[in-house]
Amino acid sequence: MTLTTDGLSVSPAVRRSAELEQQLALDPGRFRVLTGDRPTGALHLGHYFGTLHNRVRLQDLGVDVFVLIADYQVLTDRDVAERLTEHVEGLLLDYLAIGIDPARTTVFNHSAVPALNQLLLPFLSLVSVAELGRNPTVKDEIAHSRQSAVSGLMYTYPVHQAADILFCKGNLVPVGQDQLPHLEITRTVARRFNERYGDVFPEPDALLSAAPMLLGTDATKMSKSRNNSVALRADADETARLIKGATTDADRHITYDPVQRPGVSSLVLLAALCMDRDPHEVAEEIGNSGAAGLKRTVTEAVNAALAPIRARRAEYEQDMGHVRGVLRDGNERANAVAEATLREVREAMGMFR
Repeated sequence: MTLTTDGLSVSPAVRRSAELEQQLALDPGRFRVLTGDRPTGALHLGHYFGTLHNRVRLQDLGVDVFVLIADYQVLTDRDVAERLTEHVEGLLLDYLAIGIDPARTTVFNHSAVPALNQLLLPFLSLVSVAELGRNPTVKDEIAHSRQSAVSGLMYTYPVHQAADILFCKGNLVPVGQDQLPHLEITRTVARRFNERYGDVFPEPDALLSAAPMLLGTDATKMSKSRNNSVALRADADETARLIKGATTDADRHITYDPVQRPGVSSLVLLAALCMDRDPHEVAEEIGNSGAAGLKRTVTEAVNAALAPIRARRAEYEQDMGHVRGVLRDGNERANAVAEATLREVREAMGMFR
């Protein structure tokens, strides 16, 4: 931990992320990003402002972006992967609707890229069981798992993620602070492989998200599993209904105070993000209009922001053959990249003939 001139602490990860942003602006072509989602349900506003918007930004800068639909990883905390095809196609529609361009971004899914998953075997030999057990993110996911007992896949999850990142030699991974331990496992795998077999992999850097945390309509963490989110695919009426039922408080005067008024402040923040404005200014404008005025402002802002996304999604839904073709083409490119990396790994390990 270091101190800035104003006395506030700045972690090395935050400082490094700021440096990376400067490098991205100067030379985006030297970076390859790996990011993605598990297909477990509808993407929502938290996803949009937390990660999706940033993917489009990186794509538009000229970064080579790989977006993974992590269908195998659905099984980390579930007995079966239910409605998988529906969820995968829903992700594809959302990606295209928000501006992911398949000509510049590679969208693919785990189960269609065998060589990526085969990297899991040599990578597992590079980390100990104790190291996996100490991973704080794994501990948290196990604690919040809906299963009475977790499978071995939960423990190997960080190493599978290492394979996701390293198969394409990704050198930049957008993450939140809570995901840094997962990325550190990836850096460890890359470093140990290179030390043991020769230089093959980069040690990827974390690009920390600057996105503020949006709470759900119940003023707790926004989550697909908690049914407290506004899905990107929701229509205007459903959006209005969900926001109308959001948790606020009894104080009629609207202020932006995330610590003392989390529910109210998250709604103010959502409106501000949709309007690209400062949340304090938005709160001041709403003033004494109370919860009803706040929710009216939020509803109008969200529906205005989502209108073009909904329109594009509806267009893509009319041609699902094209949408499926996007994934097919992405899988083809990802397979070529993964097979080349696997050949390099086998040769480095003395297994190539």
